[in-house]
Amino acid sequence: MSFFKKLKDKISKKTEEVTTKFKDGLSKTSTAFTEKIETLVLRRKKIDEDFYEELEEILIGADVGVNVVMELIDELRTEVRKRKIEDAVDLQPVLSEKLVELLSGKEDNSLNIQESGLTVILFVGVNGVGKTTTIGKMAHRFNSEGKKVLLAAGDTFRAGAIEQLEVWGDRVGVDVVKQQAGSDPAAVIYDALQAAKKREADILLCDTAGRLQNKTNLMEELNKIYRVIKREVPNAPHEVLLVLDATTGQNALSQAKLFGEKTGVTGLVLTKLDGTAKGGIVVAIRNEMDIPVKFVGLGEQMDDLQEFDSDQFVHALFAGLIKDEEERETEESVE
Repeated sequence: MSFFKKLKDKISKKTEEVTTKFKDGLSKTSTAFTEKIETLVLRRKKIDEDFYEELEEILIGADVGVNVVMELIDELRTEVRKRKIEDAVDLQPVLSEKLVELLSGKEDNSLNIQESGLTVILFVGVNGVGKTTTIGKMAHRFNSEGKKVLLAAGDTFRAGAIEQLEVWGDRVGVDVVKQQAGSDPAAVIYDALQAAKKREADILLCDTAGRLQNKTNLMEELNKIYRVIKREVPNAPHEVLLVLDATTGQNALSQAKLFGEKTGVTGLVLTKLDGTAKGGIVVAIRNEMDIPVKFVGLGEQMDDLQEFDSDQFVHALFAGLIKDEEERETEESVE
């Protein structure tokens, strides 16, 4: 059974709604990626040095990352020799298989939610990546599961950040703990922790600044928040999620390295994947950082924030090629 068939069988066991969200959300990346690979396969037919070079260019163009691409090409060369593959078309399922391996990792992608008591989730990332929107969508997700959720407006420096979080709070029916603009973010988080305990909330989602208007170092400010949380809830924060904008490509990888080293990030959320043809950045970040991608933003709707699923991701990426393989097999069986 080909890898594409196995992948399709795996996907068929998952909800159609989620599969559709991944396919729709990654359609720009899939179209650009699939079309280029199909063109390459049709033009080259045989696997030689020129084929590998062009494949390298396609993968780097999709923002998969130079280091990952070199590793991937080496592994493909090994598989080609081992399986005695000659036709370029037969390499497509092998490439998708390798991408699933790269994306899966050993880590658990699920969130660390406490079975009882308060779960504190801290969101970090630069301004403009969709942090507040992500918090709103996650609040909607937890609320829909029947959990009692509270939001902390810890980004007190960006103009309109508190109001934006309040708009999301109103939309999803969740209270927001806030102070005035320019207040000490750690003091806001402290108030929110007290309110969460008093109201017996299940989940506290904390927004933080992405940039500070004063001379305080951003990482120092985040560490201060971290200490306040730890003092009030000793085993918290239970998650530190770094929100990255997928449309910024390699710049997102630089941000991941900066925040990853300084703030004890436990997971990544990649937003705006539906707005880019360079969704391969997920592969680059996943491998260079060795931090699990926990959620991906696949659209504008409240339920378009989805748990990351490597099978769904690769299935959506190769959707066109999987369809082509099915059509070819149907034609062959008719003949």
